[in-house]
Amino acid sequence: MNWLEAVVLGIVQGLTEFLPISSSAHQLLVGRVFFDNDGGGAAFTAINQLGTETAVLVYFWKDIVRIIKGWFGSLRGHVAKDDPDARMGWLVIIGTLPIGILGILFKSAIEGTLRNLWITATMLLVFALVIMLADVVSDKRVEEGHHEKGLDELTWADGVKYGFFQALALIPGVSRSGGTVAGGLFMGYSRPAAARYSFLLAIPAVLSSGLLELMDVISKGKDHDSGSWGMIAIATLLAFGVGYAVISWFMRYISTHNFRPFVIYRIAIALVVFGLLATGTIDAAVN
Repeated sequence: MNWLEAVVLGIVQGLTEFLPISSSAHQLLVGRVFFDNDGGGAAFTAINQLGTETAVLVYFWKDIVRIIKGWFGSLRGHVAKDDPDARMGWLVIIGTLPIGILGILFKSAIEGTLRNLWITATMLLVFALVIMLADVVSDKRVEEGHHEKGLDELTWADGVKYGFFQALALIPGVSRSGGTVAGGLFMGYSRPAAARYSFLLAIPAVLSSGLLELMDVISKGKDHDSGSWGMIAIATLLAFGVGYAVISWFMRYISTHNFRPFVIYRIAIALVVFGLLATGTIDAAVN
């Protein structure tokens, strides 16, 4: 990796992490098309996500502090167990279990086989259709005057279902936000509620995976010079800054718009990748 690639991948991470277009897919595509490598690899991607996840921590800081206080308070018996913030703390923990367990079980495939661009392009296309269907279901529900659920109505069962939708994002091309928000729409939640829970749910999963990868890189520090650390740092800082701006925009956008533009974009990118692969312009295999 060089400095230009670090800067580009940091910006790409920030731009795509919170949109339903798959940040891991874009990291792979940009790396393969412009830099003839694997987008920094799975470890770089995980560490780079610490930047965007820090943006989530800053943006939702008041909510996060309130939830943590409520959760710890419920453990000590100072807060009722059915307190909304205490419940949300438990729901985030429960919703994180699927991606944590599946991430460990399929770590080898996630870092290898599943980074094949044929799989990535297929998932971009398939989940474009899934998100489009979720959009249609949500719009029809609103048009017919049916109630859309908020986060205060989130059940334990729905929290687990959200977790499995998030776990699908272990496959590049699915999209963490796209998968969880689509799942929320299918379950009857509003777009803002689904997106908000999606961001909260991602915090423990992304931070834990990123920190584990960072510790692994540090333990192999002899293989990384100061330049490598500098490139990782600049990419992560850029991911944070750009990611924060994207969160702010996206939360405003979904309060009045659907996901149709993202669906069209995903389909277009998938078709372009299929074309590049079919003509041999780019290599599908992991480098």
